[in-house]
Amino acid sequence: MDNLANEQLINRYFYLFNQHHWTKMAELYAETADFKDPSFGTGIVEQTRQQIVDKYSELQQVFPDLHDEVQQLYLSGEKHVIVEFVSTGTAADGSVFELPICTIFTIEDGKIIKDFSYYDNFDEKEFQ
Repeated sequence: MDNLANEQLINRYFYLFNQHHWTKMAELYAETADFKDPSFGTGIVEQTRQQIVDKYSELQQVFPDLHDEVQQLYLSGEKHVIVEFVSTGTAADGSVFELPICTIFTIEDGKIIKDFSYYDNFDEKEFQ
């Protein structure tokens, strides 16, 4: 797969994310994919497409207007796309979050096989 196809795949990912089409978005992943995400702890966690759908469906329940705004997309080699973006959303109580994230996507055979995201998962309550 070439860089243009990888870039189109990731642009489609963010389009589907912002439309909240979780099932179609999950289909961009391999049957199971490796995730590194502070919400899962410090290790690598394998997730199925259904688990991806479930995770984002639950997140949408809390933040119905969940949205990612891509700031920059970098192509790296034949298999990697790095994306800087800001995720935002508003909870039912009116509280708003705005979270800068950097994700490294690894793509093989036209599917995302790794989704490694980096962001500040600081929780103030832990330090009070």
